[in-house]
Order: sequence, then structure tokens, then C-alpha cells
Amino acid sequence: MSLEILYIAFYSYLLGSIPFGLILTKIFLNKDLRNIGSGNIGATNVLRTGKKTLSVFTLLLDATKAYVAVIITHKYFIDYIYLSALLCFLGHIYPIWLKFSGGKGIAVFLGILFSLSINLGLIFVLCWSLILYLTKYSSLSSLISTGIIFLYSILLENTSEIIFFFIILIIVIYTHRENIVRLKNKTENKISL
Repeated sequence: MSLEILYIAFYSYLLGSIPFGLILTKIFLNKDLRNIGSGNIGATNVLRTGKKTLSVFTLLLDATKAYVAVIITHKYFIDYIYLSALLCFLGHIYPIWLKFSGGKGIAVFLGILFSLSINLGLIFVLCWSLILYLTKYSSLSSLISTGIIFLYSILLENTSEIIFFFIILIIVIYTHRENIVRLKNKTENKISL
């Protein structure tokens, strides 16, 4: 394994592992986010605390950490950009600081998309927002929007990108497996904005 890959793995995974939702709720609410709602450390669960501003900041910071990781890789190790993005994504889902139990990766995925292409980021935001508006299900919005990004990548005919987005889609389906069951059983919680 080259030193380049070790560098990329180090900063990509560690940046992805920063649990901003947990940190923000601890600082401003003196609460452990893991004991609230779904127990997830992401922006959607922060919203369940009733603090919309904290939820927005969680979303922005989670997206930013991924954006920074991928931009660094783009500048210095461009051949490993998808590896960096994947490791950051996995860092968020399996953070070393929280016994490898983290978020579901959607905000991080958003940051990755904007770092790769503004168009990809905007497509995801528009799809996610429209589906959320129509259904009020954050999980369904995330699943469908991630699938749309994968399908869109096929049109771009970039093999590396297609493989990357396919892997992300599989992981997102896996991280949302409990949500999928609740959606099927019509017991999934709706988001009130």
C-alpha cells in the first residue's frame, strides 16, 4: 500500500468520523443525541430535538467535512478521489469515536456530490426536497434521490463514477434498512418542517 493511500485514508476517514450532530446537541442542549428519537447522529434526528437551527448546522457541517476531504484529494491525489469520498462516507457511518455506530450518510453524500459536481449536488437537493414535500418521509427522499443520482451517473458514462454511486446506493439502502421496513409497514415517522 502506497503512502498516498495511507494519507488519504487517514484524513478522509477521520474527517468523516466527526459526529457534528452529537457535538452540537451536547454543547447547546446538554443532551446525548443517541438517546433521542431514532438515536441517529444525523441532521434528521437533530430536528427531532425541536431545534431546527441545530439541525441545519448539523447538515451543513456534515456536508462540509465531506466536501473538504474530497477537495483536498482532488487537489493533491486526484486519482484517488472516489476512494477518498467512500472512506469519508464510511467514516460518518462507522466513526471510530462512537464504537463504529454513526449516521446514515446522506448529508455527507451531499457534500461529496457538491465536491464532485455542482450539478450533481443540485439534482440531489431538488429531488430530495420535492420527494420530502410530497411524502414528508426523509428516509424515502434519501433513498430515491440516491437512486436517481446513480441512474444519472449511467448517462455520464464514467465507469469509475458509476461504480462509486452504485456502491453508495447499496450502502444507503443498507443504512436505511429499518426505515424501509417501517415504510413498508406504514409506521415510518414523517418530518414536520
